[in-house]
Amino acid sequence: MSSSSAFNEEKGGSSSVGEPEYGHDPASGGIFSSDYKRHDDLKEMLDSNKDSLKLEAMKRIVAMIARGKNASDLFPAVVKNVACKNIEVKKLVYVYLVRYAEEQQDLALLSISTFQRGLKDPNQLIRASALRVLSSIRVTIIVPIMMLAIKEAASDMSPYVRKTAAHAIPKLYSLDPEQKDQLIEVIEKLLADKTTLVAGSVVMAFEEVCPERIDLIHKNYRKLCNLLIDVEEWGQVVIINMLTRYARTQFLNPNINESLLEEGGGADKTFYGSDEDEDEDEEEKEKKAEAAAMAKRKPYVMDPDHRLLLRNTKPLLQSRNAAVVMAVAQLYFHLAPKAEVGVIAKALVRLLRSHSEVQYVVLQNVATMTIKRRGMFEPYLKSFYIRSTDPTQIKILKLEVLTNLANETNISTILREFQTYIKSMDKDFVAATIQAIGRCATNIGEVRDTCLNGLVQLLSNRDELVVAESVVVIKKLLQMQPEKHSDIIKHMAKLTDNIQVPMARASILWLIGEYCEHVPKIAPDVLRKMAKSFTNEEDIVKLQILNLAAKLYLTNSKQTKLLTQYVLNLAKYDQNYDIRDRARFIRQLIVPTEKSGALSKYAKKLFLALKPAPVLESPFKDRDHFQLGSLSHLLNAKAGGYQELPDWPESAPDASVRNVEVKESVPEWTKCSSREKRKEKKVEKPFYSDSEGESGPTESADSESDSASGSESGSEGSGSASESEESGGVSVSEEEEEEEEEEKKTKKRELKKAVQESESEQSSEEEDRKHERKMKQQKSDSESESDEEEESESESSQSESDDSESEAEVRKKKKAAESKPPSKPAKRETTKEKKEMSLLDLDDFEPAPSPQVTPVNNLFSNSLVTDLEGLSLSEAVLLPATITPSSVLKSYELLHRITGEGLSVEYCFSRQPFSPDANMVAVQMQFTNSSASDTKSLHMEDVKLQSGMRVKEFPEIESLPAGETATAVMGIDFCDSTQAANFQLCTHTRKFFVSIQPPVGELMRPVFLTENEFKKEQGQLMGMNEITEKLTLDAKCRNEHAIVQRVTTAANLSRVPCGSDKECSPPVPPPEHPVHRFAGRTVTSGSLVLVTVATREEGAAQLTINCEKMVIGTMLVKDILLALTQ
Repeated sequence: MSSSSAFNEEKGGSSSVGEPEYGHDPASGGIFSSDYKRHDDLKEMLDSNKDSLKLEAMKRIVAMIARGKNASDLFPAVVKNVACKNIEVKKLVYVYLVRYAEEQQDLALLSISTFQRGLKDPNQLIRASALRVLSSIRVTIIVPIMMLAIKEAASDMSPYVRKTAAHAIPKLYSLDPEQKDQLIEVIEKLLADKTTLVAGSVVMAFEEVCPERIDLIHKNYRKLCNLLIDVEEWGQVVIINMLTRYARTQFLNPNINESLLEEGGGADKTFYGSDEDEDEDEEEKEKKAEAAAMAKRKPYVMDPDHRLLLRNTKPLLQSRNAAVVMAVAQLYFHLAPKAEVGVIAKALVRLLRSHSEVQYVVLQNVATMTIKRRGMFEPYLKSFYIRSTDPTQIKILKLEVLTNLANETNISTILREFQTYIKSMDKDFVAATIQAIGRCATNIGEVRDTCLNGLVQLLSNRDELVVAESVVVIKKLLQMQPEKHSDIIKHMAKLTDNIQVPMARASILWLIGEYCEHVPKIAPDVLRKMAKSFTNEEDIVKLQILNLAAKLYLTNSKQTKLLTQYVLNLAKYDQNYDIRDRARFIRQLIVPTEKSGALSKYAKKLFLALKPAPVLESPFKDRDHFQLGSLSHLLNAKAGGYQELPDWPESAPDASVRNVEVKESVPEWTKCSSREKRKEKKVEKPFYSDSEGESGPTESADSESDSASGSESGSEGSGSASESEESGGVSVSEEEEEEEEEEKKTKKRELKKAVQESESEQSSEEEDRKHERKMKQQKSDSESESDEEEESESESSQSESDDSESEAEVRKKKKAAESKPPSKPAKRETTKEKKEMSLLDLDDFEPAPSPQVTPVNNLFSNSLVTDLEGLSLSEAVLLPATITPSSVLKSYELLHRITGEGLSVEYCFSRQPFSPDANMVAVQMQFTNSSASDTKSLHMEDVKLQSGMRVKEFPEIESLPAGETATAVMGIDFCDSTQAANFQLCTHTRKFFVSIQPPVGELMRPVFLTENEFKKEQGQLMGMNEITEKLTLDAKCRNEHAIVQRVTTAANLSRVPCGSDKECSPPVPPPEHPVHRFAGRTVTSGSLVLVTVATREEGAAQLTINCEKMVIGTMLVKDILLALTQ
């Protein structure tokens, strides 16, 4: 478009009379008039004081960039607004700066302090954008600033900012490769990140900066495998390609035995192998025997980590992103056992319905795969049939695949397809089809004659290209059995007059020369014709005329001597030096003279030696040494940055390098204390005789003799209390006692006297109890020393008394701890304890057997409540009776008896670990049949879930008699969300649509943390991961017990023990305004949930929740606020 027309267009197509006209005089500079006052309105808007105008201007500028227009001249006006307080404007300014910072580096450098301030912005998007702009300024002078920014961003609370830091690493590395060591440290830190947002980006940075540092992957291998399904699609591609290379260095070849057998069992001789090599045959047999023996001797066992990779990538074959499917396909091709590779075929065939670009890449890879693993694509043969609308490249690739898949069973179908393709208007495609027919004929002997006859018929085709290609292919086929086909050679000799394609003419001449003995009359005549047109032929044809002349001279010199000399003379003065050299060489060889050397004797052998038939191979034969799906494989040449696929190791490397020491998130009531593990003295005990079976393992570990403490902890309540008392006050001495049993006893007793309230003298009741316990010890066949027994008795008797008293009494006791005489509590404790002993005898822990699943009240018995409290080392204030099952487990109605026609269903979240899958929430359902008839076949159907959620169905209830009740437990993985699980509840006659929606408090499980651990974790979950609310506690919820009960009812959390309570002796009175802490982890992802309730004067309190998952934190705040204020 000319400048004047451009100007007119911008002015609205014409210039009005009163306006001055620019651009008529080229010297006036008006030739650039289309840029006259360009973007002035935008500059004015950007300079205005109104944020709305700035925002509008920035939107228009970003839209211009999106349309591909140049907006670089606006850089000064835009960069001024980088300090704008309006976040929306700021975001758009950063978008613009990322695009133009590299071009306008000097101006960008002026604003570098603003970008650095942006790195501290409270908004994560601004922090990320500032880092992105900073890394886009490609000036070495700011490398230290960039390095510092990346290091800070790598520790940022926001995963989005950490992801941006990972993106900035390769940019900095390309700018200054000397920073590699520091960048590797950042990469190592980011590789340990557990968020899916960061994983793909940091692996990309790893691949760019230090792909050889495979040791960085070891510890993160399993995490990457497990996160893979949730990473964004392009991250998945990068991770899968990296893990493919990693697996090739760390695991053994799963097909090792098969490949050994194949190598040994190569029964077919090589094509050129002679029949006389008997010694070689013997060697082969020996190798074969060795390989077979080796295969038998060493059975291959797949590494569990290898299996983990294959198992976790398999679901991604259903991805909507073709690149992800392709990445998984190449991983399976390179890493999976042969028997399992077949799963990728269906996924790749699905991609053939995609755009032609995707088809091209997929077919390139399928073509390579079909050479080695033909069987897996055979069922999908028809998917590779060619459509008339396919582009030529796709057609040729599909032909390649069809040819690779051809075998004796399907060849007739494939050849019928090929016959149709020959009629196509696409000449390149027709030529490729004829070559494909030739390849089928060479590979499958049964159809060779059929193919030859078909190709000969094509010689009469009107299209010269078709005829030419047929000649070339026939020439290759005739080499296999020339004596049978002299008629075809004669027929082709006649074509020399008509065919003008050089390759075809050269092929005919070669055939006639090679098999001149089969056509002795025609051959000299063909040479005569060719000699006439020699000077006008192409070089490739001239060379074949020379060959033909030489061969005829050697076999039929009478007729062709003069012709040969004539042709040699013409060639002597040809423009092409190849032809001149060839003529000189042939003359010396076939026309003997005095100067000619010894070679002329062997001229006949040289020219007329038997030539092996050409092997028609696929062009994709050797491409699989490149990693499938890579650019290098596509181009069949090594591209820049390509990482070679390593060979399998001979012996398996150490698998322990991938082991990560992680504290397992075992439910608290099953967790063993470390001291118990250290304990060497282990005595066999009946299952329920000791406190380990009831009140948790810590108690028995703390006392010196397992059996003594076991028989002593009369019931579950006393166990937990004694444990909390001990762990609070006597933990130091207990550990000393274990390590140096004999030496430290006196010290220990003194310490106990200081801590415990009654130790000076043992009451008569205690002695009775001692006798009673000794009887129990004899039953349980355990031995212990009497003095140790006394110690453990006195400990737990004290703790039992603490636990069995009511809350108010405990409070009073705490206040008057120093002044009160010890005798009264001792008496009280014994009477209580006797009652508790009788409870134990009544088997409180083992509910009476019933035909249904254990009811929830028994499942969550008082013992379990105290176990939880005991194991989290809480104070003895929380009594066994405080949390009753009804208050902990709220029931919800799933199906009303009217809707359910007599069948009513209630459910509750049992807060038990769901044994089949620890990532699922256990939901206990209670079915009641209020109708007059039996309900049969109660089961679930048609489960509808949001993505990521899973359900483990409850076992079918075959029959529920009228008036009866049954319970069943199902597991639901809510994927850390409160979205409902919808399903149909079915009986033998009806189906009811129901849904289970969890309160946010049920999406977590309790976790044990000490106060120091709690504070440390809380420090890492600040900023956006922390939510604080002020509240006024309900009048009934002002004491410690009520707060703990309400919080643990609202959410399945564990109490964190208060460090100051019983660590020092004498005991410190509780603070006036205590802080209550609770900890848990989300069931699916294991993200920490930390809750703090800090009480203030007059019922005021502050609730703080720290949680990585902000949505869960927000919802939990509302639920706990409601629980504490109502």
